[in-house]
Amino acid sequence: MEKKVIDIGSILKLIKKRKRSFFKTAGVALVIGLVMGFSMPKEYTTGVKLAPETGHSGLGGEINSLASMVGINLNGSNKTNDAFYPKMYPDICASNDFVIPLWNMQVKTIEGEQNTTLYEYLAHQQKEAWWWKVIGWVSSLLSSSDDDDAKGKSTLDPRQDVNPFHLTKEQDRVARKIKGMINCSVDKKTDVISIFVTAQDPLVAATVADSVQHALQAFITDYRTTKARQDLEYMEKLFDEARTEYDQARLRYTSYADSNTELILESYKAKQEDLENTMQLRYNIYSQMAQRLELAKAKVQEETPAFSVIQSATVPLKKSKPKRMTLVLGLMVLSFIGTLLWALSKEQTEESKEPVQQPSDDKDAEIQEPDAVEESE
Repeated sequence: MEKKVIDIGSILKLIKKRKRSFFKTAGVALVIGLVMGFSMPKEYTTGVKLAPETGHSGLGGEINSLASMVGINLNGSNKTNDAFYPKMYPDICASNDFVIPLWNMQVKTIEGEQNTTLYEYLAHQQKEAWWWKVIGWVSSLLSSSDDDDAKGKSTLDPRQDVNPFHLTKEQDRVARKIKGMINCSVDKKTDVISIFVTAQDPLVAATVADSVQHALQAFITDYRTTKARQDLEYMEKLFDEARTEYDQARLRYTSYADSNTELILESYKAKQEDLENTMQLRYNIYSQMAQRLELAKAKVQEETPAFSVIQSATVPLKKSKPKRMTLVLGLMVLSFIGTLLWALSKEQTEESKEPVQQPSDDKDAEIQEPDAVEESE
């Protein structure tokens, strides 16, 4: 197969020949890029970084630490009963069970014009580019009356009418907006959690980032300590029962001993000893339950994960979106490539339409005349 060689010279000649077309498309791309760039609302991004507790100690923990320094993660090779390991944290942040409780948090814009819930802020106080407004207007015209009824129902207080199993149209839209605001990632080598939040107001972005950090910590802590807290509740129940039975046994023994202090009958003494033994047995059980209760409390504290905040949320000073220069340059590059392909295609079409010139008979006669002169001589 023959390799096609790109002739830079011919391409430059073609660009020079079609320079007016290139200037026109570049101008159109410039105008479109500026219109799009200034039509899109400003967005601000801030982030937090957390280092969760790995759960390894002793020699195994030291080996994992050394392995992480050379870029090797041995955590996956260790068996654990923890279903929520760091790689699943992004999925947690993208779930409705995690997002919906964030609706009722209070947010305030940096200029103080808006002070409301995150749900209300995202549902009714967001800026949109004009083309999204046009798309929303067209979709509203095409929507049925049932959708209008559902929309009217969704304007009720979300704190009272939210049903995670069956969200309304507006509630689902707000939930998707919150998921789009949050970007959670985990470093595979160090297990460091990075949470970035993007919003149209810098103070709202910082507030949501801080709340997402605490919500994720609470979510993970609640899961990690669920079994320990259940055991603690059960031990508290057993402790209360053991204490009640001991108090009752002690009350029966003291009452009987006080009422029969001067009696010397062996039957009374035997009953008193039985009551005393029962009281002592109940006390032993009560003492054991007290020790186990303290152990259960310590277990809850032991299972509570620790998070080290590497970077806390701060109010961003510069916008992160839209990047107008990048947008304009990207559109101009695309317009240049498209115009070049169009020019090459048109040049090939023009070359294929040109007629092929055939040599005439007169030229053949002219070539043969000198031969004839030589023969006559």
